[in-house]
Amino acid sequence: MADGAMPITSLKGKVSEAEWQARVDLAALYRLVALHGWDDMIFTHISARIPGPEHHFLINPYGMFFGEMTASCLVKVDLDGAIVDKTPYFINPAGFTIHSAIHAARDDAHYVMHLHSDQGTAVSAHKEGLLPLTQHSLIVLPQVAYHDYEGIALNLDERERLVADLGDKKLMMLRNHGTLSVGASAAECWLGMFFLERACAQQVMALSIGRDNVLLAPDAAQEEVRRQTGMGMGMIGGLAWPGCLRRLDRELPGYAD
Repeated sequence: MADGAMPITSLKGKVSEAEWQARVDLAALYRLVALHGWDDMIFTHISARIPGPEHHFLINPYGMFFGEMTASCLVKVDLDGAIVDKTPYFINPAGFTIHSAIHAARDDAHYVMHLHSDQGTAVSAHKEGLLPLTQHSLIVLPQVAYHDYEGIALNLDERERLVADLGDKKLMMLRNHGTLSVGASAAECWLGMFFLERACAQQVMALSIGRDNVLLAPDAAQEEVRRQTGMGMGMIGGLAWPGCLRRLDRELPGYAD
């Protein structure tokens, strides 16, 4: 254990099987974000709804890096961000503002991920938003919504506008701010963000040669990809997720503690 680190007591066997699985999956999402270099030190958040009628959620303890996250250290909160169970950790209530709004409005929003990656934030600040430049972008574009920047997410009034802008889509560009992904499973949430972040990185690289020198995908090709990917990320995410966990076990183990 690193100097100054708070000891973590395992919750395995002390919570329901459904809650434990949600904890493991959420901790894996945090570790995967760190592994890909998309974390922002202790800032930004990923949250998960715990199965059951209580409307309880899991979110990261404030002050821990994403690469340190474990299933047992995650904090259980209610829809208002109030801590439910006794824990030595605390959360950033402002960090739950965006997440609580989406969890409350969308039954399919079991996992909500918000990032401040360099490339994602850069594209969020681009006037034209995400462009149909690459296959990655064509795959996600039908699911991308936009929400204008209103400042740091401290104003609870913003929640209604954000939810309205998201509508029934699974991905969002938060203008001048970053990216967001929603999923019915951790796998769906992760794969949506993976494709969105890759599309943003590819766009930043392509535009480095100038806007006039890039080739937009033909309209017919865009429509064809839209048709081909109509089922969304759920099924493909389920195929990719076990491999993602195996990579974590090799390169950043300990998330399931």
